[in-house]
Amino acid sequence: MISIEEYRTIVSELLDELPEAFFRELSGGVIVSEALVIPDYARGNDLFAMGQYQVFSGVRQIVLFKGSFDRAYPQADAAQAREILRGVLRHEFRHHMEYLGGVHNSSSLEAEDEREKQAYLSLHAKESSR
Repeated sequence: MISIEEYRTIVSELLDELPEAFFRELSGGVIVSEALVIPDYARGNDLFAMGQYQVFSGVRQIVLFKGSFDRAYPQADAAQAREILRGVLRHEFRHHMEYLGGVHNSSSLEAEDEREKQAYLSLHAKESSR
């Protein structure tokens, strides 16, 4: 398991890879939280929120959850963590860019996330009916 310091360093380096335009209106920045976040729709301890794009009171920010990362990837070394976190960050930045652009259609990441949620719930409904 990587340390919180190593996690923060990796996140910082990954943020440096992104174009400045991605940070436009991201007034709350990118926050690293040590929280373990299990979505309210999870059926058991098999689903963890790795990050979240948040909009509240005019603030837009991305929060990355180190506790969730540790639970989902306890054996990850720095190189593996970098690749996983690169994907998580880009996912959350896509939410930010789509939010700024007013994209809320069936091809949006928001819609894609909802389809994945429904597939997860459907799978668990089938398993519990057995």
